[in-house]
Amino acid sequence: MSLVTTPAKTVAEKTLIGFDFASKLSIGEALTAASCAIEVWSGIDASPSSVLSGTPTVSGTKAYQTVVGGISGCLYKITCVGTTSAPNNPVLMTILAVVQDPI
Repeated sequence: MSLVTTPAKTVAEKTLIGFDFASKLSIGEALTAASCAIEVWSGIDASPSSVLSGTPTVSGTKAYQTVVGGISGCLYKITCVGTTSAPNNPVLMTILAVVQDPI
C-alpha cells in the first residue's frame, strides 16, 4: 500500500481527492474501476462514511473520490482499491485532515 498526499479541507469544503495508480500498473494494464473506504484515523466521528460523497470515478490511471463535511480536528484514513484489466487490486491510502472553517 502506498500513501498519497492530500491537503487539508475545511468542514464546508467539497473537494476531489485523486489517487494515481500509474506506478502500480504493469505495461498495458488499465485501471477499470475503484472503490474507497474511510475510517477515523484520529478524533471522534460516529459516521465517517458520510464524508465520502458518491462513488469514485476513473479516468486513465487515476481514481477520483469526492469528499464533503467531516468533523473539525479529525483525521480520516481513506483507502482506495483499484481494479485493473490484469486483474489486480492495487491499494492507495491517504490521510485527510478536516479543519475549522475560517471565520
